[in-house]
Amino acid sequence: MARRLYACAFFEDFVLLYPVYALLFADAGLSTAQISSLFVIWSLTGLALEVPSGVWADAFSRRLLLVASPLLTGAGFALWTWLPSYPAFAAGFVLWGLATALRSGTLQALVYEELQRIGTASCYARLIGRAQAIGVTAIMVANAAAAPVMGVGGYRALGSASVATCVVCAAIAWTLPESRERGRERGGEPDGGDDTEDVGDGSSMAAVWRDGWAHVRTAPGVRGGVVLLMVVMGCSAVDEYVPVLARSTGVAVAAVPLLVLVVSAGETAGGWLAGRDTAWLNPALAVAGVCLAVGALWGRPAGMVLVAVAFGVTQWAIVAAETRLQERIADRSRATVMSLAGLGSEVMAVLAYAGYGLGSAWAGPGVLFAVAALPYLVVAVVRRVHPEM
Repeated sequence: MARRLYACAFFEDFVLLYPVYALLFADAGLSTAQISSLFVIWSLTGLALEVPSGVWADAFSRRLLLVASPLLTGAGFALWTWLPSYPAFAAGFVLWGLATALRSGTLQALVYEELQRIGTASCYARLIGRAQAIGVTAIMVANAAAAPVMGVGGYRALGSASVATCVVCAAIAWTLPESRERGRERGGEPDGGDDTEDVGDGSSMAAVWRDGWAHVRTAPGVRGGVVLLMVVMGCSAVDEYVPVLARSTGVAVAAVPLLVLVVSAGETAGGWLAGRDTAWLNPALAVAGVCLAVGALWGRPAGMVLVAVAFGVTQWAIVAAETRLQERIADRSRATVMSLAGLGSEVMAVLAYAGYGLGSAWAGPGVLFAVAALPYLVVAVVRRVHPEM
């Protein structure tokens, strides 16, 4: 399964449109306000569908949702490529938001469940961490490949290639194992008698939702695990402003991509190291917070190395927190609970974006990134007092 998981991760993010789709919108005649409204549509779609998609993943086939996800994304890219207009761009973002929601929590639930079934659940953090690292690598490769492809065939070449990679990702996802389709129990001890699953029974969705919500409220350590994951993931959203921080160090604009690449390399390294020494989560969060604050406040290009360390440790910590949560969730509610954590992280991300935007009127990027480091330090202290979190 590992090779197929890694292949899925690569082709999901090997999208040549990523570095230029904002330019595509602008060249199609959209104003800055219209482009911003598209991003709002994207975010709201993801927020609205995050939890329902988790319920779907627990009530229906998780593998089918993982196949549908890249196909929906590819359909959106096709609209952008062949019908470039505001309605097509908006529809594409709705499809992309739906696709992201379908995958969020679903992939993690499927991977953990399959590893648990064969007695190798301890490998979960390593596999997911490496898959995330491969995704970051794919983005970097796509960014490098976009320029020559753009020069040869323009936006249509980039869009066609992006649609093709989505189709390849869906084909690979179809080969992922899903034991539930073979009537095996979803984790825990068999309940005796009937060993079949009611996967695909839409009438069970309300019960799935109730089970998942009750699990968060009552199962030991689950609520704290959800809060931990949503905070760590949500606060990492400030990585969207890394180019702004890099430019504030005084380097030429042409050098900004190189500093961003350093941070991306740190994130990749954190993904590859995921699964190792997870007992050090508290000190790791403290180190991430200190490195982020010091590196951002330094105001020099060398400080971006510390920022890279911070984001690398954060990437490692996200996988560690996710693994701890997976170990506490019952399989029947796994995707639902993970989607609740994903919803919380999206809300935290929106708050981070809003806070950065409002704070930019009074402070520069260095100070704002240092403020964004505070939640890591707070979480480290809270977890020391409440280790069950």
